[in-house]
Amino acid sequence: MTNEELFAFVRKHPISIGAGLLTLLLGGAIYYRSDTVPETESELTQKTAESEKYTANNKNSTQLQEHYEALVTANKAIDGRIVRASQFGKNLQYFYKLESETGVKLTTDPRISPPAAKKDAKAAYVSIPVNLSVQGNLPQLLGFLRRLESGTHYCRVLNVSLASAADRNAALNLSINLELLGQP
Repeated sequence: MTNEELFAFVRKHPISIGAGLLTLLLGGAIYYRSDTVPETESELTQKTAESEKYTANNKNSTQLQEHYEALVTANKAIDGRIVRASQFGKNLQYFYKLESETGVKLTTDPRISPPAAKKDAKAAYVSIPVNLSVQGNLPQLLGFLRRLESGTHYCRVLNVSLASAADRNAALNLSINLELLGQP
């Protein structure tokens, strides 16, 4: 085939030859860019996740100030009811006040143990173990227990032991093991 025959063939079929050349050019471009597809897909996935995170942050931040104020208020309420382990006299005074309000008699001074070692170093609160014995009639003892559980400080009663004398009219003895929520 000579050059004249080649030019004649091209002039006779210009659309077919143009489409063939365009196909070859597009095939070469696809082959050349095919190695960037996985990188582009991972970038798209990363950008989509980032966009979803921003959308969620935007949606969740609508009442952020109100939530913050509610948390600050709750924290103040909790701090008002927390026992400080270092304030031994004030902690004892709490039990003496309950004694006078409920009419029971503390038979032994409350034994407030130092807080156990923290299980979690980041924990803000510790439990402060307390052992005490009180004496009184049944309504007084039940009132004392109710005041402990719903009193000024957060309290969890662990163990209660009730003993009575042989005489029915004698006072009942109540031994209580409890934990107060506190800070070291």
